[in-house]
Amino acid sequence: MKVLVTGATGFIGGNLARELWRRGDDVRALVRPGSNRLTIEDTGIVPVEGDILDRQSIDRAVQGCEAVFHVAAAYTFWSKNPEEVSRTNVEGTLNVLKAAREAGVSRTVYTSTVGTIGLPKTGLGDEATPFESQSLHGDYKRSKLQAEKEALSLAAEGMPVVVVNPTAPVGPWDVKPTPTGRMVLDFLRRKVPAYLKTGMNVVDVADVVEGHILALGKGRNGDRYILGNRNVSLKEIFDILSEITGLSAPRIRAPYWLVVGVGYADRFVEGTLLRREPAIPVEGVLASRVPAYVSCEKAVGELGQPQRPIENALKQAVDWFAEHGYVDGKNRSPATRQRWPN
Repeated sequence: MKVLVTGATGFIGGNLARELWRRGDDVRALVRPGSNRLTIEDTGIVPVEGDILDRQSIDRAVQGCEAVFHVAAAYTFWSKNPEEVSRTNVEGTLNVLKAAREAGVSRTVYTSTVGTIGLPKTGLGDEATPFESQSLHGDYKRSKLQAEKEALSLAAEGMPVVVVNPTAPVGPWDVKPTPTGRMVLDFLRRKVPAYLKTGMNVVDVADVVEGHILALGKGRNGDRYILGNRNVSLKEIFDILSEITGLSAPRIRAPYWLVVGVGYADRFVEGTLLRREPAIPVEGVLASRVPAYVSCEKAVGELGQPQRPIENALKQAVDWFAEHGYVDGKNRSPATRQRWPN
């Protein structure tokens, strides 16, 4: 099968493109000129230069494809140009979906986010939970919600589109890294002095990849599927990382109000004055007030999405970061220094 993957130079898209290629599909990857192509190097994946904001380049890339996975997005809690985040995530999504429709693509899978899933006051959020606008923090979430609405609108008009909502994936090939990967990396670099009382749904990126492929073959047009696994507190994640690495987990629980205040101060100094990404993303902290605990029963039951242990996924992330030079020797645990001494 000939497949186009956008976002193949990123975390989910890179793992997805590699797995499709491994299974024998003819995979094209839409890549921006000059972008880091580490995720698709040493494979038979065909890079096609273009940009999701350049409709003509998408039209060229999608010709002859039977399926499209639109994974590309501006996934960040801070940007020097917030309008560009919205434009990439909304206009870019419409460009890809409309190009796929006009090219007669049999099925398109759009990668949204768990951030568009409603969270009830009690229990777990799922695909049917109403979304409350006050939980929208930051340009990323707002733009992804709008993009998802556009995708579902096209599906209502008859376009064969399935929406998937990954939770917090971890694993190898997190090259940038994503905010979740940065959390792991900060722990490895010993930059996590305390933790917040919050939590999230963590999933192996391999399960997210499998969920995408299953959604292509078994998903219902116009439906959403949460691709996740286990709801865990932030403290539990750090404890698991401590067991994997031998590094100490933070023991101090920081007050929410304090982290929010420090985050705003950091955003002013780093973001406004120095024009560089703040270390503490305010939008992420604000969103963390309500743990992002969700149910993945629909994807598991209807699609058959696997549920690999998240401990293995976190270990793969740790190993990949260490092997690719993201953690210098002095910050490694004794165990990782022995395995990767340089």
